[in-house]
Amino acid sequence: MNILFVLTSHDKLGNTGKKTGFWIEEFANPYYTLLDNGADITLATPKGGAAPIDPISDTPDASTKDTERFKNDAVAQNKIKNTLVLADINADDYDAVFYPGGHGPLWDLANDADSIGLIENFNKQKKPIAFVCHAPAALKNVKNENGSPLVKGKKVTGFTNSEEEAVQLTNVVPFLVEDMLKTNGGIYSKKEDWAAYAVQDGNLITGQNPASSELVAEKLLAFLN
Repeated sequence: MNILFVLTSHDKLGNTGKKTGFWIEEFANPYYTLLDNGADITLATPKGGAAPIDPISDTPDASTKDTERFKNDAVAQNKIKNTLVLADINADDYDAVFYPGGHGPLWDLANDADSIGLIENFNKQKKPIAFVCHAPAALKNVKNENGSPLVKGKKVTGFTNSEEEAVQLTNVVPFLVEDMLKTNGGIYSKKEDWAAYAVQDGNLITGQNPASSELVAEKLLAFLN
């Protein structure tokens, strides 16, 4: 079971002067859920090399058993520091792709031609494609074979407008995940803010927020099995 994780290379939070990147919990829980079930996991980013960690996700408040495990896992940390270049990745070599969130993907993965092509390839092969929190941003410009948005007519979720409002970044981010999914014709649903929620439509799996990463990983694992 070969699984590709695609992470952001983007580390600037708009014009705030603050740092962003990927959210540790959204990487760590799916990583260990899949690893512990025998998956061989490869990490890639648009630029390759070190994937930036959102500093807010690396605080005691955001800590979970999986983030603690990550902090004591030299192998996983080494993988994060040495990701492959997305352009060098071939969808044929993997059984599934998973995108952790964090605000970074809104800036790079949403418009990255290599990422877009990769998701389209996985989808064409009916392989599972999974996203959590802000990571559905990567679906913004992804198309079906007929040229329509990939999410059109599909059940989806992702970071809500009200959750973005709660973290006071509505006017900082380049677009809102919930609005984009709806604009692209997705059948968007959500639970209350910060509740664990994930939906699956065929091979497309999406989760609402950091708390949903485990649900996404479980759905991905069930699909692969």
